Formats: sequence, structure tokens, C-alpha cells
Amino acid sequence: MTGPRVLIIIQNLWVPFDRRVWLECQALVAAGYDVTVVCPKGPGDPSYEVIDGVTVHKYKAYAPGGSKVSFVWEYAYSFLLTLRLVFRARKAGRFKVLQACNPPDIFWPIAMLLRRLDGTRFVFDHHDLCPELFQSRFGGTTSLPYKGLRFLERMTHRTADHVTSTNDSYRRIAITRSGKANHDVTVVRTGPDPDKLLRGAADESLRRGHRYLVTYIGVMGPQDGVDIVVRAADHIVNNLHRTDIAFTLMGAGDSFDDVVALRDELGLGEYVEFTGRVPDETVRAVMSTADLGLSPDPKNPLNDVSTMNKTMEYMAFELPVVAFDLVETKVSAADAAVYVEPNDVRQYGDAIVELLDDQVRRRRMAKLGRERVERVLAWKHQQKAYVGVYDQLTGHVSHIGPAATRMTNATGS
Repeated sequence: MTGPRVLIIIQNLWVPFDRRVWLECQALVAAGYDVTVVCPKGPGDPSYEVIDGVTVHKYKAYAPGGSKVSFVWEYAYSFLLTLRLVFRARKAGRFKVLQACNPPDIFWPIAMLLRRLDGTRFVFDHHDLCPELFQSRFGGTTSLPYKGLRFLERMTHRTADHVTSTNDSYRRIAITRSGKANHDVTVVRTGPDPDKLLRGAADESLRRGHRYLVTYIGVMGPQDGVDIVVRAADHIVNNLHRTDIAFTLMGAGDSFDDVVALRDELGLGEYVEFTGRVPDETVRAVMSTADLGLSPDPKNPLNDVSTMNKTMEYMAFELPVVAFDLVETKVSAADAAVYVEPNDVRQYGDAIVELLDDQVRRRRMAKLGRERVERVLAWKHQQKAYVGVYDQLTGHVSHIGPAATRMTNATGS
């Protein structure tokens, strides 16, 4: 017998590339739910496929640029294509629950429509703070676009039957800024899978002839601080005269070309490698070889209260972390990271060198990080709360144990 039908909408990434959403899909399928996803196409993706029991409808992505106006066009296009595929997917049967993931906060009208037509419940999976993202990128809180984003956030929260937040800071915003009741917001962290993210054998060739290797993995946008890594490398090489450290930076994004150009301008080609997006095998090899991981997210209204997945991935691979002193980064990493005064490039570079030169400390931090992932942050601990949200909304009895049927607001930290 098929379980309740669930529809998940995402716009900024696709499955299975969006690791959080894919973990959620797998958890729901394992718990007996019938899961459908509507999202953009990734490179070479078909319009329709079934992946590990998850039905996926995809549309051609459209990203005209990074200006304020281009975001409006992109989101309008995505909304219309998503609506079309939602009704195509609905032909196979009504959905018991719709989950919308942000950014952007634009899909609450679809939730209202399905609620009116089919009685569909609405779960908002809160990944990012769109108003703070705008503020961090463009500045200001009085502009019409910022106020519009606050309105969309508030409508999304208030329309939702339940909100799943990635951390306590996001949970507080749903309650204090949008008026959600305490019991209608559950923290579900994007915990890594320690069985898959596991340190393996080192590949010494990845050090490119250097003694140490440090790495970055993640998005490379204006708010991600990759330029800070490049400038810290410049400080390390040209001011501290440390030529024994290689940097491997994995990922892509709006700022990729800019940070590569900065690397070349500073003459750091021998030391700083940009790989672009790479397959999991390459990520595993680099992370298993590296001596520490970099979380250079600068302090701004978004980053200070956001959970950085890369930080927890470093911890899973037993890498000590160098990060800025941000509220939620400290919650995630605890004693597995060194915290630097926010946005100070020289201090960040100094901290990298000091940690590399202290092998005993690095080993202790690596052990603490891995233990924290296994005991607290791992997805297997988080998915119980996540599936519990669905079980309460649908009355379904899940297959992953009684703990999954209870609602919880525990953060796991």
C-alpha cells in the first residue's frame, strides 16, 4: 500500500545535488511516504525521472544574472514553470503535504491553492533568510525590494502549517518576526552522514609538492568569503613567507571568475587551486588529504545566524576548522574550530599558519569534530524530528521507529 503523497518544491538547486533535500526525500521514502520533487534541471538532466523511489519533475533553469531585476525575472519564470509541473504531478493523485524550500519565499500561493483544492498541508523548509541575504548582498533595510522580501517571508511562514528551521536562530525568527507558535516550528539541522563522509587514504599528489594542504568546499558567491581565503593566502605567502602550504578550493558560484582573477592578480597560481565543481570522489580524496578546512564566511546579517554545511562536512572528515566568530558557526563546530575576529584577513591567515604548526592541537580538534558529528549532528539524529513533522500532519505511522512520530523542537546541540 502506497503511503501519503508528498510534494517537495525547490528552486535554487536540483536533486539529488541539493544534499539536504535529498536526505529529506530518502528519509520520507524510508518512512513509507510517496515522494515527488519539482525542481530545476541540473547539467544533462531529463525532464522526468525516478531516482531511488523519488519521482522528479524538472524544468530548464533560467538565471539571467545577479542584479535585483534579474532576480525578479528568474523567480517569476521559476514560479510559473513550477506551477505547471505541480499540476502535471498532481494528475497521479492528490498530495497530502506540500513542502516548499527556500530561497526564494515565493511558493506559498501554490500551497494555498492546493490547500483549497485538496486540503493539502504545507511545510516550509527554511534554508535561508532571504531578507538578510538581500541585505548582505545589496545593503539597506528600507528599500522596496527588502520590504518585499520581508512580506514574502512573513506570508510563507504564516501560510505554513509547520516550519522546519535549520537552526535555533532561524526558529526564533519564524516565531518573533512572523508570529509562528512555538509548537509549529521544529529545528532540523542539515547533518552530515558520517557513514558516507568518512576520511580515507590520503593522496599525497594533491599537496602539489607542498607540506600542508588546506581546503574550501562550497558555493562561491559574494557573501561566502572565498576572496578572504585568497587574500589570506597572499598574506601567508608574501608577508609570512610560508611557501609550504597549498590551497585547494572546490565549488562554483557567481564570484568564481572574480576570485580566480584575484588569485592571478596576486600571483598565487602556484599555491591556490580552483577546481570548480568536482565529483564526490575528488571531494573525498581532497578532504582525506587536507590538514584543515576553511569556513571564511564573513560576518554579516545572514552569515552570523546561518548554519554552514561545509563546516560540519570538514568535521566529518576529521578536519579542524578555521572560521570567523559567528553565532551559528560556533554552535555547529564548538571546540572543533579556531575562531577569528570577524572579517580580519590577516588574523585569518595567521590562524591558519598557527594551527598547521600545532599538530597536537589539530589532532585533538579533529577527534572532537568527528565525535560531535557522530553523536549530535549526524542526519540520523535529525531525520527523526523531520519525519515526525510529517507523521503528525498526516496521521501516518512511519517505518523508522516510534521516535519519528513525536514532534520535537530539540536542536541537538
